[in-house]
Amino acid sequence: MTRWFPRYWPLVPTVLVLSAVAAMVMLGVWQLKRAGQKEALIAEVRHNPALPPRSFPSTGPVTPDMTFRRSALHCLRVVHWQVEAGRAADGSAGFRYIAHCTTGAEGQGALVAVGVGGKPDMKPGWTGGTISGWISKEPDHRSLFAQLTGPELVLRPMLVAEASPIAELKPSSLPRPDDIPNNHLSYAVQWFLFAVVALVIYGLALKLRERKGQADS
Repeated sequence: MTRWFPRYWPLVPTVLVLSAVAAMVMLGVWQLKRAGQKEALIAEVRHNPALPPRSFPSTGPVTPDMTFRRSALHCLRVVHWQVEAGRAADGSAGFRYIAHCTTGAEGQGALVAVGVGGKPDMKPGWTGGTISGWISKEPDHRSLFAQLTGPELVLRPMLVAEASPIAELKPSSLPRPDDIPNNHLSYAVQWFLFAVVALVIYGLALKLRERKGQADS
């Protein structure tokens, strides 16, 4: 009977090593993708804030020509609040408050990041109104695995308020190109090198195992 697996290769360790190598390669490819996304983001931050204001998009996706453009909307009513970690314009960390608003009779909604506070359980007093800022995207809270293996997610547009309508909240600020690190290319190279090193080391271990088996037989 013909063997489909080399005699001196242990099955389970080999499968584990190859799975780990595949994961490293996948992470390297993802880092390359993120490098391109960061380059595009930096270009948008440099160029788009100087463009003329535009109307707030009702649905996603938020195209590159929209991001960081000045805009405004009228929030008829705040349906509920979303609270997550965030950073204010002065650099202080805290909790970002995002209002889920209704904006029309048909129930078309909009997201508004109204500001950053120091407490996660504050009861915002803002119930709606006209608010201005710049166009961004809703936060993507998917895990890394979901981002790598899941379908492309269409993120909804979100208005980041230029001035918070709530006194207890600090406003956010437009990101600056110098504040956006793009080390993803070097990370990709590291993951690919890790994969190569793992294969080389395991290949040497298999060679030694084969020689030992031949000597014992």
